[in-house]
Amino acid sequence: MHDRLNTGFKNCLFGNLLFIAFGLVCLLYYNVYSPDSAFSKLIEIIAYACEFGGFALLLWGHWLFITAARFRMLMKVSYLLYIILEAVMMIFELNSYQISFYKPYSLLLAIVHASVSGFVCLTFLQLDPNKKKLELSVVICIAIIFAGMLGNILGLRIYFSIIVNGIAYSILYYFIIRHIKREEIEIDCHGDKARVAEYKSTFFDE
Repeated sequence: MHDRLNTGFKNCLFGNLLFIAFGLVCLLYYNVYSPDSAFSKLIEIIAYACEFGGFALLLWGHWLFITAARFRMLMKVSYLLYIILEAVMMIFELNSYQISFYKPYSLLLAIVHASVSGFVCLTFLQLDPNKKKLELSVVICIAIIFAGMLGNILGLRIYFSIIVNGIAYSILYYFIIRHIKREEIEIDCHGDKARVAEYKSTFFDE
């Protein structure tokens, strides 16, 4: 089960890297967009390939985590909903010219996106509660996520936040994989001998 867990984390890492690629492709797409341009169509196809590839890797990786790790239901459900949210926002982003209610420059959208993403990141503390290195990794990634709101202040579309989120979660998964390899955190899986643990963090306790 631990091999399954590690494979899941690696798939999620690569899935987030594809989400970063999606955001970068969108940057190019909106700089050269023309309704009748074959080049624009090609870039759009590449963007969809990055999106669906990332979405597939994240779903598969998270499924491996869900089926390997014990407990941690809040994290399991939250990250699954986050994956779906990001995929929907990417579809809106690529089709924003045809979707009247979608406002890619909205400050409120950027704030909500960062807040939801930051909360989901916080649930990763359930992986191994009260481990300072994991808590520090999560705090760093939350800070990166909220820095993504600066894109809206600079007049950039929401895809900038998608890029920043991809960077933050890629870093987080890299940290998690490294922590596991160095035995700095322990994630109990199905089939392991049960150990007593309370799945909450005291990082913010006084």
